[in-house]
Amino acid sequence: MNSIIVTCASCGKKNKISADKQHLRPKCGHCGAPISLREMAVPVELDDYSFSDFVKQVSLPVMVDFFSPTCGPCQMMAPVVQALAPKYINKIIVAKLDTSRNPQTASFFNIRGVPSFLFFKNGRLVEQIAGAVPEAVLEQKISSLV
Repeated sequence: MNSIIVTCASCGKKNKISADKQHLRPKCGHCGAPISLREMAVPVELDDYSFSDFVKQVSLPVMVDFFSPTCGPCQMMAPVVQALAPKYINKIIVAKLDTSRNPQTASFFNIRGVPSFLFFKNGRLVEQIAGAVPEAVLEQKISSLV
């Protein structure tokens, strides 16, 4: 799992926050002040082992980008997915799963082509989009979940 290093605005101390915990409204480990991740949020990196538990346990809706690092359209969508994470922090969790390294989850959801975007609410799959799409299409789906 990836993590973020954030400096507390109140005391100036650095805090390491796991990306899969960024939606839990973190507080500074030194002074206890709330830490804003508005500009620093990143997509949560999931794998075959963490996917199911993560999607079922979080209280927010989840958008998962199923991608492959060798896929041209996936590389085109990567900055869009990256930009959505801070834009929708505390409203939806943006996650990604590398299908070349995690084939079991991709197979379970019958992912035949990448990029594919799956949307979960309350641990259940509610929507799926296949292929590279404009950012507005993803935002529309996100808005319908929030």
